[in-house]
Amino acid sequence: MKYSFVIPVFNRPDEVDELLESLTHQTFRDFEVVIVEDGSSVPCKEVVEKYSNSLTLKYFEKQNSGPGQTRNYGAERAEGEYLLILDSDCIVPPTYLEAIETELKENPADAFGGPDRAHSSFTEVQKAINYAMTSFFTTGGIRGGKKKLDKFYPRSFNMGIHAEVYRTLGGFSKMRFGEDIDFSIRIFKGGYRCRLFPEAWVWHKRRTDFRKFFKQVHNSGIARINLYKKYPESLKLVHLLPAVFTIGLIVLLLGSLWYVGCLVPILLFILLILVDASVRNQSIRIGCLSVVASFIQFIGYGSGFISAWWRRCVKGKDEYAAFEKTFYQ
Repeated sequence: MKYSFVIPVFNRPDEVDELLESLTHQTFRDFEVVIVEDGSSVPCKEVVEKYSNSLTLKYFEKQNSGPGQTRNYGAERAEGEYLLILDSDCIVPPTYLEAIETELKENPADAFGGPDRAHSSFTEVQKAINYAMTSFFTTGGIRGGKKKLDKFYPRSFNMGIHAEVYRTLGGFSKMRFGEDIDFSIRIFKGGYRCRLFPEAWVWHKRRTDFRKFFKQVHNSGIARINLYKKYPESLKLVHLLPAVFTIGLIVLLLGSLWYVGCLVPILLFILLILVDASVRNQSIRIGCLSVVASFIQFIGYGSGFISAWWRRCVKGKDEYAAFEKTFYQ
């Protein structure tokens, strides 16, 4: 078996249905699919059984332990030479595996990852969130863009790794959030060959509304400080930008009470995002929603980053004590 898809699932049977349907159309067929139910109250067993004749499937159920440990559970039971880690809210194009196979033949790698795109069926909010998470103007292109402010680290929504390397490194850590970046850092530290496969992209739904999106990016900001505490050298300029943006926004808004000119930088940022997102999505409405999503992305990540910095770097709390109520309940 060449490839094993390892997919953790928590209460998302409809999304698993879409993902498995997309996998039936792969042009490269030497693969299996390992689905691991992470203590779901709404299981996807019936959905998986629907594809038993068209895919090589393994289905497991276990107590809830979070996505990282659930991926490890699936990896232990996978038979492929390479493990392909996907989130359950992804859809893959027919040539996904073919693109990976081509890249590995041309230039072998121990680990790799691909970018994500917005599917035409996504809601306008999902397309706006996708813009906020992939645009150079919002994330610096570090999630797979052609222009980027930092090197590419594979993320767990679309990550591939040689099975032996996975097992040598011990898989994902027990970090509640940021466990995929932690894993990528250990891959690089181990001296393994790791790079971006630009054509191995997926359609990634991410969050379905702005409230959930804020919570997601807020937790990502917290995770960045937790990663910094483990790997001080991993903190780069691009990771500081959302916190700087958040503080700067507050200063400018307060300053505008005395001098309206303070609003000019904010308005220029809004115009930049509006034009770029509208052109990319060919929709002014999505452009407007992308402005909202971009502010949420910066403020959510920035506030999580600042909060974690205060609790862990200033007050000196460990990861569990600092975030017991939000991470470990």
